[in-house]
Amino acid sequence: MKLSSLIEQIKLKKSYLCVGIDPDLEKIPRHIVNQKDPIYTFSKSIIDSTVKFAVAFKFNIAFFEAYGIDGLVSLERLIEYVNKQYPEVFTIADAKRGDIGNSSSRYAKAFFEKFGFDSITVSPYMGRDSIEPFLSFENRHTIILALTSNSGAMDFQFISSEGKKVYEHVIVESKKWKGNKNIMYVIGATKAIHLENVRKLIPNSFLLIPGVGKQGGNLEEVSTLGLNKNIGILVNSSRAIIYASNKGDFAEKAAAEAKNLQMRMELILKDKQIIWNLKPPQSKTKYLQRRGNQTINQTLKCIDSRKNKWG
Repeated sequence: MKLSSLIEQIKLKKSYLCVGIDPDLEKIPRHIVNQKDPIYTFSKSIIDSTVKFAVAFKFNIAFFEAYGIDGLVSLERLIEYVNKQYPEVFTIADAKRGDIGNSSSRYAKAFFEKFGFDSITVSPYMGRDSIEPFLSFENRHTIILALTSNSGAMDFQFISSEGKKVYEHVIVESKKWKGNKNIMYVIGATKAIHLENVRKLIPNSFLLIPGVGKQGGNLEEVSTLGLNKNIGILVNSSRAIIYASNKGDFAEKAAAEAKNLQMRMELILKDKQIIWNLKPPQSKTKYLQRRGNQTINQTLKCIDSRKNKWG
């Protein structure tokens, strides 16, 4: 999928929501577990109920591989279904691959050609030759782990060397690689404080931002700091949506959670022009008049941290 098509969908749906598909047989509703293909049945129901609010689906490959061949068959059925029924949706294989060139080229072939995903997450630890095989595929996107949501991110990603943190080196060096126009980046929502710095390094790149919901990331904060002139972000929510209920109403509850996020995103997209283009104090006054609720207070705190944007 071309990024221009993704941007069109974001504008059409007024949403930059990515729903994470992480099927766990210990968490899905009991009445589904005993069906012939419970992973497919559960995941398909989530997809069908949330697709009107989402522009992307992220399939966590580990949750399919955990069930061996059966899980991979379910994954293949799901991606075939999405590509046929919802070809406008952006699909992500959250596989976090990365190996020597020959191996990476096989991973790329598997996920881009065999399964038909639009994108894949990769680990950059082994450097250029482990990533460039993914970048050679036209209209396929490679999402590099740059700054992640987990607590262990502090172990390596913030180590300083030659005046830069490791995650900054990853971003800067990856911009030099062949096919870099096909690169997107993972920036965790729980590391939102660093988003402003990330945008200085890659002002025009698309970011996949996981961690909103159960992990504690704040939608308004990451949106204020991450959005660019082409929207430029996908915000992922997984467990808060797909496990909103473990009863017969699970699909309806998932849809309600996705709709709530979409509605908040729509307000943010509408207000973005006000936030960036008006000068204070007039901008803050009008903003508060238009949005007199608690969400505004959260967003305005983010705005205050970007005083240089007021002009």
